[in-house]
Amino acid sequence: MADYHFVYKDVEGSSTQWDDIQRKLGNLPPKEPVFKPPPFTPNPDSDSIPKDKDWIDSKNEDELLDLEDDFDDDRFLEDYRKKRLAEMKETAKILRFGSVVPISGSDFIREVSQAPSDVWVVVILYKEGISDCGLLMQSIEELAVRYPATKFVKIISTDCIPNYPDRNLPTLLVYNNGAVKGNYVGLHSFGRRCTPEGVAFVLCQSDPVLNDGHSTNEKSREAVIAGVQKRFIEKIVADHEDDDDGSSSD
Repeated sequence: MADYHFVYKDVEGSSTQWDDIQRKLGNLPPKEPVFKPPPFTPNPDSDSIPKDKDWIDSKNEDELLDLEDDFDDDRFLEDYRKKRLAEMKETAKILRFGSVVPISGSDFIREVSQAPSDVWVVVILYKEGISDCGLLMQSIEELAVRYPATKFVKIISTDCIPNYPDRNLPTLLVYNNGAVKGNYVGLHSFGRRCTPEGVAFVLCQSDPVLNDGHSTNEKSREAVIAGVQKRFIEKIVADHEDDDDGSSSD
């Protein structure tokens, strides 16, 4: 009777104990490695991206509004989405000014008297060709950029007040909630040297006129004064160092 034996292999290609014995005796070639397909990795899509803080930060305002229904089950992310929307709206509010806007007499009521109650308006009355007006305008233009939550406008003096005397120029008017809160006539109102820091200091002596958008009311006034004092000190130190460098080079 013939001697038969069978070799049984499973689905992964592994052999029986008999095969292992035969390989040790050299009767069978070495076993080939088991084939394993590479792991499946699906292509990423918008739904598979983790919805965390960084993911929300990457969205613009319209996209955040569209996501309102996606956060019903996650209170933290929903609260954070609302916070980001509020921050974007506040930033947009800050950026609505940022320059000195020219107006005419017919614009005055709409642009100044009827400005929102939470907006301070600084009006410079000027005329071309008057050197003092040019000096103050330079400071006002710098402050308009530095404090974009404050509205700055300029108007030719006689367009605002008929027969307004040139000797009173430049003049700064400060408005809030439709009322005049400050009136500064002539360049001398801002000290011997008209600098942005000097003008800022005068404007914020009693009211929170200047606002960078990050503070409100009294905190804004305190922040402006503290910033002005810091820049004054830095300028004095810088001038002193320049003087020392000039002396040492002689």
